[in-house]
Amino acid sequence: MRIYLVVMDETDEAKTALRFASVRARETGGSVHILALVPRQNFNAFGGVQATIEREAAERAEVMANAAAGNIFAESGKMPVIAVRTGNANEIIGKYLEEHGDIAALVLGAAAHGGPGPMVTHFAHAAGGLPCPLYVIPGGLSDEQVDALATRAA
Repeated sequence: MRIYLVVMDETDEAKTALRFASVRARETGGSVHILALVPRQNFNAFGGVQATIEREAAERAEVMANAAAGNIFAESGKMPVIAVRTGNANEIIGKYLEEHGDIAALVLGAAAHGGPGPMVTHFAHAAGGLPCPLYVIPGGLSDEQVDALATRAA
């Protein structure tokens, strides 16, 4: 079974990547893994305050991932796998790919305006060493364009 890994955050480009992956999974009989990232905070508060801030960020990420998963389930009848991880995005994604050798593609969304974003830039440079193909979905596509692309992708 083809598994499409999508990195979820609150950006529009992540939603576009998720739409592509969910339609592609439906078309290929595959499934979706949603990896929600919680960045480490750049400051150190008192222990209890820091832990509360990180816990709240993780809870927000989990709610966001569960909402996205619910949408996929409603459309396809298949519930995606959800993982919430804290730390450096590039390291977490690399480790997740290592842990899940059956992932068929890493699906990222590029920003609609300006540069593609730091995650896309990093993984595009590292694409030759990835254990799976990298799909970069343009953030400026409409839902209809994403659907059309996903249904005819190889």
